[in-house]
Amino acid sequence: MVHYGDMESKEAYRRGRGVAVRGISFALVAALAFGAGLAVGDSGSTAAVVSRIPLIGDGLDATPDPSADLTDFWKAWNALEANYIITHASSTLPLTKEKIFGAISGLASSYGDPYTVFFPPTEAKAFAESISGSFGGVGMEIDVRDDILIVVAPLKGTPAEAAGIKAGDQIAAIDGESTDGLSTDKAVSKIRGPVGTSVSFAIIRDGKLLDIKVVRDTIQVPETDDGLDNESDVYHIALYQFTSNSADLFNQAFKRFKQSGSRKLIIDLRSNPGGYLNAAVDIASHFLPRGALVVTEDFGGKEKNVVHASLGYNDAPPGTKIVVLIDGGSASASEIIAGALQDHHVATIIGAKSFGKGSVQTLIDLDGGSLKVTVARWITPQGHWIMGNGITPDITVAYQKADAEGKNDSQMSRAIQFLTTGE
Repeated sequence: MVHYGDMESKEAYRRGRGVAVRGISFALVAALAFGAGLAVGDSGSTAAVVSRIPLIGDGLDATPDPSADLTDFWKAWNALEANYIITHASSTLPLTKEKIFGAISGLASSYGDPYTVFFPPTEAKAFAESISGSFGGVGMEIDVRDDILIVVAPLKGTPAEAAGIKAGDQIAAIDGESTDGLSTDKAVSKIRGPVGTSVSFAIIRDGKLLDIKVVRDTIQVPETDDGLDNESDVYHIALYQFTSNSADLFNQAFKRFKQSGSRKLIIDLRSNPGGYLNAAVDIASHFLPRGALVVTEDFGGKEKNVVHASLGYNDAPPGTKIVVLIDGGSASASEIIAGALQDHHVATIIGAKSFGKGSVQTLIDLDGGSLKVTVARWITPQGHWIMGNGITPDITVAYQKADAEGKNDSQMSRAIQFLTTGE
């Protein structure tokens, strides 16, 4: 069984008898796999989320629910068995197991949560491969909002960004097939493919239909960028994702910031789809005292909440003014940092409202398939739900057309103005 959040990986921290990794529910389109908090159980162990359930065989409770009347299900099953005929020469009748998997898929989708989904064995295998290594993709985070498949953010330096795909784009079709009713995971399986091949998107942007073709590649995303603006004496550190290396890379950049002598810092989390929760906690710890709350995993009373607290580096130079830049492509781990620093009043948040990805999923092995279930939500120190709400900036600055054309960066300019003038 697997818990999964911002980003999945073999590297994880221990939780009970299982292994847990926390991160965002990120469409597996880039070379790295993202989710909403993933915990991979050791072989032979039972993950914490089902530790209270009677163990039968694979550790799952198979006791029938006496309140569930399955009469209509069996009527439909028998009606199909009695009446369905093959109308295409290439068609075959589904095996009994395939029909059961189809029923489970329908059950999962009935919850109306785009992150709760069942993977039949073939898709489960592809999902497992996508979280264990690199593959051919286009480099963008996708999600479902209001039943519409959208681009959360193209990752910096990827084919998606180079082809002109932008945050907020609605994906109407993939290779000519409609995305109506398509989950992020199903969409990802269509987008991934061999390096060098192409995938076509029908994109709706500002009410206009655009056709964009992207050539797949092995995604190599830069993780950080930093430097001092000599004119304003403002130091910036940009984070493009939260990987296993991000905390170390941020530490190195933060050291350069302290050596620069500047006391004005911009942490740029725009279009950062998230990643490892422990990287976000580590980075937030530079600005918070030991034990200060960073984020809470709320299991809705079905499991004890998990509190993630600052490690207490708290080593920002005295008098440092901090701005965190966010936008609609900032998700999960990015929102955790922004929310924590905002709630503790140690940074000013500038930009546009963040995406609002704040749920945790568990991946449960089921007879060769995988059932992904939302089991928890991220809560900021002051009790705000990230899921569906995002982080609202202290100072809102809309993304301008000139920004898209590369002639200006109004959000960055506003951050520099705030740090240099206090207004």
